[in-house]
Amino acid sequence: MRPCAACLPPHLAPTLRVQAGSHAGSEPLHDAEEQVTSLEAVSSFIPSDRVPVSECLGAQGVNAARIKVYEHYFGFRDIRMDQGRGPAELLLAATAGLAELRGREQDVRYVVHARTMPLVAPYPRSPVREVSRALGLDHANTFCLSQHACASALLAVELMGRTLTAEGDEDGLALVLAGEKAFTSSAQVITDTGVMGEGAVAVLVRAGGARNRLLGYATHTLGEFHGGPWMTAERAAEFQEVYPQALAEVMRNAVKAAGLDLDDITLILPHNVNRMSWAKVLKNLAVRGTERLFLENLAVMGHCFGADAFINYQTAEEMGRLKPGDHYLMTAVGLGATFSAMVFRR
Repeated sequence: MRPCAACLPPHLAPTLRVQAGSHAGSEPLHDAEEQVTSLEAVSSFIPSDRVPVSECLGAQGVNAARIKVYEHYFGFRDIRMDQGRGPAELLLAATAGLAELRGREQDVRYVVHARTMPLVAPYPRSPVREVSRALGLDHANTFCLSQHACASALLAVELMGRTLTAEGDEDGLALVLAGEKAFTSSAQVITDTGVMGEGAVAVLVRAGGARNRLLGYATHTLGEFHGGPWMTAERAAEFQEVYPQALAEVMRNAVKAAGLDLDDITLILPHNVNRMSWAKVLKNLAVRGTERLFLENLAVMGHCFGADAFINYQTAEEMGRLKPGDHYLMTAVGLGATFSAMVFRR
């Protein structure tokens, strides 16, 4: 499953076809001596309105006994919603903390909305174009990536770093946006997996840079599970069975691509799916305890589509959990089913 190259500016399509395919091996997707992708800045927006997951699940017809499973075993308590902001306003709020963008608007070459869902607003609205106009970025190439679903944000970081490097653009920046409105029933709850919240992130990506360097990226798509939430019960049970091993494998591959071992990873910044699934992943990785797994946001904001790992990064930074030189691992799994992981050096 690949992002649609036809939706991109023509000069980007060949790059995407080469780099965005399923990758199950342990070789890096880029040569570290030729390309250095880094995160120039990360900013997030977390709505202040808290909605108990019991209220959200009850509205979707989930019975009381199953709601307790989500709360006590999966680890969800509240999600964040913002009834006053639409899709564009949500993303725009995430850019408010990007001090590094102010005065450098002309350096932004690309604005990308990394989406989980193919459609996030009624036609002819285009949230990513509305954000670009509001920020004075009309000159930038603007497009969306969606077919890695919740893993699309990691793909967008890799693609933008590679593209800026290929263009030899030392001053160029790419603005990657992630986060969506949970405005339909299927967008609010992923059965036995997660409850969706409305947090959003804005990430400035550059080629070069000394901080938050991307060292390794791995992604693998298991196309037999393309049905996502519409899979048969038998296929869904099979997916639950292979999920921990598939995610653990792609995490190992990203770490190996970075030239590291799992013991070198200071912190795992996960996508906020249920706590029980993470226990199985850690067991597959032979990682004891959860000290290196950052789950602090799961209970209080739910699964915020593709924004989770970057929201967790910013929270971990604010808590002093990452120090210069630390290696951290971001993960994401998109329905469809794409497993992705990235290793950075702080």
